[in-house]
Amino acid sequence: MKPAAGSVHRSSGASASGTPQASLVISPGPDAILPVPVQALKKPSGKTGSLRDHHIRKDVFYTIRHKDALHIVSEDYSYKSETYYTILKNELDGNAVFPASCDVLDAYVVPNCLERAKLAGIPVSEWGISQAYVPLPAIIYGLNYFSCPSEYFVVDNHEKAKDVIKHVTNNGKYPFCYQRLNEDSSIVAVTSVFGRTPGAADAVVRSAEKIYDLFAIPLSRLVFVRRGEDYTLSSIGPARYSQLHEDERHLLCAYLSNQEFL
Repeated sequence: MKPAAGSVHRSSGASASGTPQASLVISPGPDAILPVPVQALKKPSGKTGSLRDHHIRKDVFYTIRHKDALHIVSEDYSYKSETYYTILKNELDGNAVFPASCDVLDAYVVPNCLERAKLAGIPVSEWGISQAYVPLPAIIYGLNYFSCPSEYFVVDNHEKAKDVIKHVTNNGKYPFCYQRLNEDSSIVAVTSVFGRTPGAADAVVRSAEKIYDLFAIPLSRLVFVRRGEDYTLSSIGPARYSQLHEDERHLLCAYLSNQEFL
């Protein structure tokens, strides 16, 4: 599966999945891309990374080049982050880059994420938006500017729900997203590395591959609601390098050190 070609975000021969060879860009040359200057948008911190001894550094993003496309690996693709501005600058310069700025914006807003995933045939949790009402039990996400889709709250009584709603809405200033749970529901969170989720259930593996084909985010934290053998997507959020399990870290290092293929 490939993201659609023919826009500033995509180019012929660039893919978010498949088996072409990838390389980590660490030095100039005919096929090298240096860290992108983003002075016109945001002052850079100089934290564009190279891989040394398979050590992944905190708060650093990495660039993998495959043919005519760049793949940006980062802990966080949030709006106004340095990673986001790097993606945006590449798009404005006419470079094909994954993920696209519009895709990371949609992925990190829970209702937008779930609607796009649903249209792509991915099982998703039913959701609603409210400023006060919430069915019980439920999982709650904030929708304010400072909220993160990796942060969620499970509520099963009115007192706890009241406190959580007060917190995520900043005393009623913002709405929130809720997803109703069943009594036998459980929450499962996995890390996706280029769409691969080592050790996950088969249903999660299938959904993660489709999610990567849809949003092309190399590193993400996927939250699912499990009921029996069914898994429905609840949110997509940032994944921190420090929280990667050993097999996930090895897999990511393999991509970054050109031992794995995109």
